[in-house]
Amino acid sequence: MVDLGRKTRAVAAFFDVRMEMMITAWIGVMLFAGAVKVATSPLPVDGLQQWGAQLLPYLFVALSPVAGYRVAAGSFPRGLLSAQPIFRIARLGKWCPVDVVEARRNPAFGPAGFMASLMVGILLNVPVRTVEYLAAIPSVGADAPGWAQTLQMAMTVDVVVMNFFYMVCFVMALRSVPLFPRMLLFAWAVDVGMQFMIADMVASARGLPEMVGRTLLTLLHGNLDKVFISAAVWLPYLLLSERVNVTYRHRIWKS
Repeated sequence: MVDLGRKTRAVAAFFDVRMEMMITAWIGVMLFAGAVKVATSPLPVDGLQQWGAQLLPYLFVALSPVAGYRVAAGSFPRGLLSAQPIFRIARLGKWCPVDVVEARRNPAFGPAGFMASLMVGILLNVPVRTVEYLAAIPSVGADAPGWAQTLQMAMTVDVVVMNFFYMVCFVMALRSVPLFPRMLLFAWAVDVGMQFMIADMVASARGLPEMVGRTLLTLLHGNLDKVFISAAVWLPYLLLSERVNVTYRHRIWKS
């Protein structure tokens, strides 16, 4: 168990130290993927201006998690002693509050063990969601049908927004920020809302082929399933785990 804790702490340390390198690689891969998508667009791409216009959504997708990381890392620098929220939401169990210094001295403090698994899972949301977007949505220009433009815009907004928020959650988990559990709940709620928003936007688009509609519905259902499964698996842990309570709520179990 001690060895597992040491290994998972090493995972957290790796992400904390190597994130800049990962960001550079991410941007390079995404720009290449975007160029491939534009080059294989169903409709011809004429001129550099149209190339740039069709590449723009992929640039937003590439930069949104980077922006999320920068915002969160700048707001919560390493070693910041963050205060607890005034209002306590998680009230299950018998817990005794401790000050931030005592909490940090506790062996259960920090994103290790199962908490590291949750943290990595949050981070993996970014590439997984992006790959699904790249695989499902073709690059279209101004000469494409209205429904195709609406579909691309809706799905691009979804990926951009959720990649931003999930990266913010990842940094908050990594930096042991007390607001992390609430931020993750907020991200899940936004994710669910985004799926319904996309369904409403695309349903109102004229001329949407039935096969495209069915494929989109499957994708949206898959996104909802992932959120609900994640919440069902991790909410009990977020509420009752000693590590989560010590790390993010600065309280220990009252024996």
